[in-house]
Amino acid sequence: MKYPFEIFKEEVIMQLEKAIKNLYNLEIEVKVEKPKEIADLAFPCFQLSKILKKDAREISKEISKRIKGEWIKETKAMGGYINFYINVDKLAKELITKIEKMGDNFGKLDKKNLKVIVEHTSANPNGPLHVGRARNPIIGDTIARLLKFGGYDVITQYYVDDMGKQVATLFWGVKNLKEKGKIMEEKTRKKPDHTYVVYYQIASKLMEEDERVKEEIEEIMRKCEKGDRKILDEMKKIYKNVLEGIVESLRMLNIEIDEFIEESQFVLDGSVEKVIKELERLPHVKKEGKAVYIDLEPFGIHGRDKKFYLTRSDGTSLYAIRDIAYHIWKGERADFLINVLGEDHKLEAKLVEIALKLLNKKTPEVIFYAFVSLPEGRMSTRKGRVVYLDDLIEEAIERAKKEVEKRSNGEKDVEYIARSVAIGAIRYNIIKVKPEKAIIFKWEEALNFEGESAPFIQYAHARCCSILRKAGIKIEEINDIKYNHESEINLIKMLSLFPEIIKESIKTRNPSMLAEYSYSLASCFNAFYRDCRVIGSDKEKERLLLVNATRQVLKNCLNLLGIEALEEM
Repeated sequence: MKYPFEIFKEEVIMQLEKAIKNLYNLEIEVKVEKPKEIADLAFPCFQLSKILKKDAREISKEISKRIKGEWIKETKAMGGYINFYINVDKLAKELITKIEKMGDNFGKLDKKNLKVIVEHTSANPNGPLHVGRARNPIIGDTIARLLKFGGYDVITQYYVDDMGKQVATLFWGVKNLKEKGKIMEEKTRKKPDHTYVVYYQIASKLMEEDERVKEEIEEIMRKCEKGDRKILDEMKKIYKNVLEGIVESLRMLNIEIDEFIEESQFVLDGSVEKVIKELERLPHVKKEGKAVYIDLEPFGIHGRDKKFYLTRSDGTSLYAIRDIAYHIWKGERADFLINVLGEDHKLEAKLVEIALKLLNKKTPEVIFYAFVSLPEGRMSTRKGRVVYLDDLIEEAIERAKKEVEKRSNGEKDVEYIARSVAIGAIRYNIIKVKPEKAIIFKWEEALNFEGESAPFIQYAHARCCSILRKAGIKIEEINDIKYNHESEINLIKMLSLFPEIIKESIKTRNPSMLAEYSYSLASCFNAFYRDCRVIGSDKEKERLLLVNATRQVLKNCLNLLGIEALEEM
């Protein structure tokens, strides 16, 4: 599948290669750039200048004269660059026809016949998701949506830590503090994840203060690590309630996870023991009594982290070895793996990667994201210093409701629109920031309904729908159409870039590119609507085609961002 802008780009590269060969008898890999506003594509001649020992400005003028093409309207030599301008008339007809025919599939890439597992969220089921943790599922879900649109077969997974310290602490708390926690429980929500976190927090504090409590929790962990099915089943009955609360929160954000994989699975089926035996045969793996570790100095890791322990002194497995077993299992079921992890997991991810390479197994590609913190510091479930995701969603819906009511004529479904606007605001506010950049959570920014926000984009889509409803014209065959106004041309060009943005977002694993493009498209449409009368103008039909094409591409953008494309607001 080739889209109009891609065809233009291929023609530019082909014409450049031909001209360079004819003029200088050179064959080089031609790479073009997409400059902002100056031109549609550009080719810098500085590489040629070094090879030919000739001024880049001279070269650009010589090559520019040799360029011709069906899609290339004109070229200009400027300061050592050759700027290319697309044939807008051809672009308009081809693009609008393609958008009209493909609809929701416009921008999709060819089927890859490759299976990818995207692991995201994987939060310990010991309490509700807080805003800091919410960055993980929103990034993971958007990446998964993009990959599906890009032609990959995608499965999303949540790796459930059902036998670690956090779940053991929760289990001990619920078992031993039911009466003590009752008063606090009544003050919390009825949702289990909010109720049970009380017991986890009390138990965490007691574990620090009371050696007996600490020993009892550690004994629970030891039983789990030895594959004690009875204790694992008992723990599951408790953490399952918390996990269901987390899943409910994710669904409110339009996030569904395909598979939940329990950590204990790899202890119970013998995978962990098998991995330990395989690693023990390798020269980099050493023993200290019953404890097994990988010597990491040959891999450039020194100091206190140079020993990567796989088992404890009593021979029980550590989390990392179970994680390795999980990755081997995943690698047998997919062509490639993507993990979404907080930046605090970088060392651990590196250690797992080293172990997998030693075993000649597939290694995951990891998307690390920076923390979401409060102005007063990092969030912590254990310390109770958090903004819970559920509270953010509730507050967002209430604020959105007030905004929708201001614009409502009494006929709109205020509750439904407010929920969609609120969820959109939360998702967009997180995804518009590159994963590696930290976010300081501030209510006024998270719930911004103006400027670079989801409601701004949703409103542009709703405006397109409103114009088309008022016009009441069915779009039929598309004949020759011409756009002369600058705002029309800018909008056509912006629409043509959508498939390129999809490609680049997938290639770089950077969903913030799609968020930025969506805002730019909405802004471009608003400028067109301001400058060009649609209904009742002498170019009504052509402009309605443009409105409909914009509606479709905005809808596709919003769908990929996990945000509802509202038809009225």
